[in-house]
Amino acid sequence: MAGVNPYLQPTASQRANRPFRVLLRGQPEPFEVDPEQLPYGRDGEPGSLLDILMHHGVRVDHACGGICSCSTCHVIVRRGGRSCNAASEGEEDMLDTAPGLTPQSRLACQCVPNGSEDIEVEIPSWNRNQVREDEF
Repeated sequence: MAGVNPYLQPTASQRANRPFRVLLRGQPEPFEVDPEQLPYGRDGEPGSLLDILMHHGVRVDHACGGICSCSTCHVIVRRGGRSCNAASEGEEDMLDTAPGLTPQSRLACQCVPNGSEDIEVEIPSWNRNQVREDEF
């Protein structure tokens, strides 16, 4: 994780124990997630959708560094939401600041799938960063 939000209590998440697929709405093919390789990096909670998406080349804004202090990583879990951990009170508070909120809205940095089913994720069009600075 890129950092820790000192104002939030850590949440318990069941990590994936079998491979599953993530389909990004608007993309033709899903990608496979191997639980043996999780977490991929330091983006959000270990095994989070943010971590998974970033590893597979999907650039998701996360202005706070993935510590549940903003709502820029807002995504909509269209299918497979039952396999994800429950949203914490802190996540729900941050989601209240996100435009376009739906009953399936989650912060990608906090949403950790357990692998029991495939996931379909939508990144709202207003939340897609059209400009990407090259990393040094």
